[in-house]
Amino acid sequence: MQVGIVGGGIGGLTAALALHARGIACRVYEAVPQIRPLGVGINLLPHATAYLEALGVLRSLEAAAVATREAAYYNRFGQLIHLEPLGRAAGYATPQLSIHRGELQMVLLDAVLSRLGPEAVQTGRRCLGVEQDETGALLHLQDSETGATLPPLRCDAVVAADGIHSVIRRGFFPEEGPPVYSGVNMWRGVTRMQPILSGATMVRAGWLAQGKMVIYPIRTYPDGLQLMNWVAEIETPHHHPNDWARPGRLEDFLPAFADWHFDWLDVPAMIRAAEVVLEYPMVDKDPLPRWSHGRVTLLGDAAHPMYPRGSNGAGQAILDAKALAECLSGQRDPVAALKEYEDRRLGPTAAVVRTNRSSPPDAIIREVWQRSGDKPFARIEDVISREELTAMLEGYKKVAGYDRAALQPAP
Repeated sequence: MQVGIVGGGIGGLTAALALHARGIACRVYEAVPQIRPLGVGINLLPHATAYLEALGVLRSLEAAAVATREAAYYNRFGQLIHLEPLGRAAGYATPQLSIHRGELQMVLLDAVLSRLGPEAVQTGRRCLGVEQDETGALLHLQDSETGATLPPLRCDAVVAADGIHSVIRRGFFPEEGPPVYSGVNMWRGVTRMQPILSGATMVRAGWLAQGKMVIYPIRTYPDGLQLMNWVAEIETPHHHPNDWARPGRLEDFLPAFADWHFDWLDVPAMIRAAEVVLEYPMVDKDPLPRWSHGRVTLLGDAAHPMYPRGSNGAGQAILDAKALAECLSGQRDPVAALKEYEDRRLGPTAAVVRTNRSSPPDAIIREVWQRSGDKPFARIEDVISREELTAMLEGYKKVAGYDRAALQPAP
């Protein structure tokens, strides 16, 4: 069996490693002429790192990441709402990793090239579409530098891992339209600075009406400084089309955080010291009725783009890759295998998409914001009980598939 993977991002590269581990030949076709470590920080939850350990890349990722130990939730006055352990500190067998997206992609790319060979990833190959018949699928590609149309490639199956603007998805659902704006705009940045709190804490603070921040370290330098990833989120009717490379302007969002001077962090100082600031609207798409169409299927953001509010987008793509490899290795018929893959993953990911809209982990700070009237509190217990906070967080873990009952805990 020969599988063509469209897209050399996190999902596509993980799929290549997963298929190779089960003896299935594959090749990745990526539109950009050269894969470079772009982006800012992301998180890998224990369900994803457990599979990355099985693929033999976890140790390399840990060397480039920060193993996050706790999540801390605050209001916009810097008052602690809730603290919970994460990763190994919570008893999981594998860690939660906070890492630069580019570092993750390059670790995966290096592993693919070393295991599958230097020809396994073909760059500068833009997908124009796919055709299929009873004997195989024809992948139509274009040289992204010259614009020349290339001879079609015959595969037994094609996996579209080409992101939220997937050409193959659009071919199957031409009337779907662009990604849907949530009403929340994001500004993302990284700042080299002194560690805060435990040095391995993910912070969620404030709420969207007045301004919300997500802050966590993604790299520790030999001199003790850290590269801090931060995301500023504000409700606004205005946004630009989603483009991960769009530079952000401080004047568009910094005033919302001008008085965020806490004992543990000076937020406006961190923002002003950023190495890079990017602007991106929070968008997703409604869950699809199906992913697999004969010998062609979708994976990752091409299948289920979601709001980045549960640290879960990359993790769900990795779980897609795991299920895809298991189904293709267990079925002789690619069409039946891709249908089985869809049956296993479409429902769970649709639930995550919907839950990220309504009840992600940071819903607990929304709840406190509403109940307190956006005012400081004397005791958090006067606003909401610890039991209710914990129940809200555990509910999200069950939907996303990484509650302790779903994953084998550490001894």
